[in-house]
Order: sequence, then structure tokens, then C-alpha cells
Amino acid sequence: MAPCPILHELRLRKAPQELVRLREACRISAEAHELSRQVARPGLSERQVQSVIEQHFLEQGARGPAYNSIVAGGDNACVLHYTSNNAVLREGDLLLIDAGCSLSDYYNGDITRTFPINGRFSSEQRELYQLVLNAQEAAVEAVMPGGTAEGVHDTAVRTLVEGLVDLGLLQGEVDGLVEQGAYRHLYMHRTGHWLGLDVHDVGSYRLGEHPVRLEPGMVLTVEPGLYISDRVAVPEGQPAIDERWKGIGIRIEDDVAVMEHGHDILTAGALKTVAAMER
Repeated sequence: MAPCPILHELRLRKAPQELVRLREACRISAEAHELSRQVARPGLSERQVQSVIEQHFLEQGARGPAYNSIVAGGDNACVLHYTSNNAVLREGDLLLIDAGCSLSDYYNGDITRTFPINGRFSSEQRELYQLVLNAQEAAVEAVMPGGTAEGVHDTAVRTLVEGLVDLGLLQGEVDGLVEQGAYRHLYMHRTGHWLGLDVHDVGSYRLGEHPVRLEPGMVLTVEPGLYISDRVAVPEGQPAIDERWKGIGIRIEDDVAVMEHGHDILTAGALKTVAAMER
């Protein structure tokens, strides 16, 4: 019998000492995100902000970034795995940063924050940011023993679709839009993944037709987003995207441990309210 399924199951449920190490990786990662918001301003390059983040990782004793850091200004944030990080930050754009550190023993953090480069959201940016934040917070609340990663995703999707209908970026009945996937030109990825010794850690999400139930010790990311651009065709029957929305890419991601009492946000040190993102 192959050992992988057994080992994967063992890794899916973190021991107390493993959670200590994950908390440390998340602490360092969160501090780096807070630093990035302090230094970012129009005229800097994405790479200059990246250097501040990764310098902090190293100064705090991490072995380096857990994955290629994403530092994406403006429309670059609508490219899900953008890693060029060489554009100049522009007045009026948002900056999406997806970055986390890896410790010497390979436990990882994985955080995404999005904020206005000039310190103030436009009205469209603020509306979309608050919608993503609402979806993210609702999805985090769905992390509890007995829940499922699928349920976390479904919670985020429903919140996003309801908000997009209210904003006029989608039209139709919410249940039908969710069932048809008519939102996927605006939100095209899953809401999270297991986290541990790998950033996308091992472990099943489903056993046959049944989703894996969340148990204390499991750790997953919760990361809904919205990406408003011309990169993905608008489905037939959905409204064309007005120019005022285009070029806005937002993702908010936390690392969340399943606990006996519900959950614990390991990355709470990285702020995310609208007020905190502005200066």
C-alpha cells in the first residue's frame, strides 16, 4: 500500500507544536504586510515593495518567501499569479500583495491584502473592497468543526454574487447565477486551500462524493476576491462592464485554524478593515 494517503491524513491535522510554528510564520508574514502599507506610494515600483516584505522575512529568521510574492498594482492584480512585480505604482490604483514567509522547518504563512496606493479608496474601489471583505468574513465564520472547505467556498460565493447583483455587475436571480457559475468572469478561483509544510498542503477535500469535515487542528486559507477586467469574456446574458470598474483587482486572504471552539485567525496581525487600509 502506498504511504501517501496515510501521511497526507497525518499532515492534515496539525499537532499543537505545529500550530505554534504556523503562528510564528503568520506573525512574521503579517508584520511584513503592515510594513508594505507604510512604504507603498505612487512612483515606487512593485519590486521595491516586494523587497521590503522579503527583507522582513529574512530579518525575522525565516528562510525566505514561501512562494513567489505577488505585488500587483492596478490591473496587474487581475492576473491571478502575477509575479513580474516590475511595474510602477500609479496614483489612484490599488495594490494587491499576496506574500508569506517560510520558516527554517518549512511551516508557511500565506496572506493577501489589497489597499489604495495613495491611501484613499475611490467610491468604486471602496464598494468592491467592502464586498470582498464581507464575503471573506462570512467565509471565515463558516470555519468550524463539522463544517467543510466546500461550505466555506459556497458562503463566500453567495455573498459575492448577492453584492455583485446589487452593484449591477451581475443580473439575475442569485441561486441561478451561483448554479450556472455566471459570476466566474469576476471570481474564478476557489476560496482556500490547506496550509502547513506546503503552502498548498496535502490532504483530500472530498472522499468520494462526500466533502471532508473540518476538525480541530486543520488549517486552511480563506481568500475570496474580485477581478474586474477585460481578460475574461462576459457570459451571454450578463451586463457589459462599465469602464469605471475596470482595472480593480481585490483579494483578502487569512490563514485560519480549526479549533474546538470554532476557529482562530492566525494572520489577524495584518489589518483589513476599510479604515485600516486608508491613511
